[in-house]
Amino acid sequence: MHEFALRVYYEDTDLAGIVYYANYLRFIERARTEWVRDQGVDQTRLKEDEGLVFAVRRVEADYIAPARFDDELIVRTKVEQMTGARIVLSQDVKRGADLLFSAQVTLVALTRDGQPTRLPANIRRIVH
Repeated sequence: MHEFALRVYYEDTDLAGIVYYANYLRFIERARTEWVRDQGVDQTRLKEDEGLVFAVRRVEADYIAPARFDDELIVRTKVEQMTGARIVLSQDVKRGADLLFSAQVTLVALTRDGQPTRLPANIRRIVH
């Protein structure tokens, strides 16, 4: 499991002072980027050398409780399933012990032309 810490800034909130719902997707995107980097995958090099990028195919999200300005949050990312063509992740946003947001995210690999492709074996080996 990978953990990514972040703080809620004023720009992340709506008029009610709570995190705007779409910003949770930004938070989990940042966490996925850091998770991939921590796995030793250089996404820029992957695109340049192999013409491969990751794309979100599906997101199922549950908004459980609000986060507010200046909250310190942790995004936890865990691989739930991996096949030759996709990676399914669970991503939770927590404030301390409180679960605020939970998502299941399906990632796929695309070629330079935007066509689906299998995940390279080396990526399947190192991403866990």
